[in-house]
Amino acid sequence: MDRLEQLCADKGLRMTEPRRVIARILSSSIDHPDAEELHRRANSLDSSISLATVYRTVKLFEDAGIIERHDFRDGRARYEEVPDEHHDHLIDIKSGSVVEFHSQEIEELQIQIARKLGYKLVDHRLELYGVPLKDGE
Repeated sequence: MDRLEQLCADKGLRMTEPRRVIARILSSSIDHPDAEELHRRANSLDSSISLATVYRTVKLFEDAGIIERHDFRDGRARYEEVPDEHHDHLIDIKSGSVVEFHSQEIEELQIQIARKLGYKLVDHRLELYGVPLKDGE
């Protein structure tokens, strides 16, 4: 049983075979697939899995707090497992690729900004959008 399947079991979710397939795909994904890409991957393993099943399953997983939905401004929701450790994202707006990163300096600066404004930071999400540098930039 992979990590996401175990989280589903821990949350008491009934694991049908399509849900298992989708959970395994999400667990093994190094990218942030959207529902259509999840469907394509799931369908290559089990042709009976419909796009509607994928949408219902990601909604169930999201509501259970085991995956996160991201909107990287490309008009489609993309998904990843809830990470063990916080990370932020840099999105290449030309290719759509997503780079995960962690910066302690940024984390500390966000806390300082919240405190300066009279708040205790309890959560945040940082998404940077960029294009690859050209030689000499």
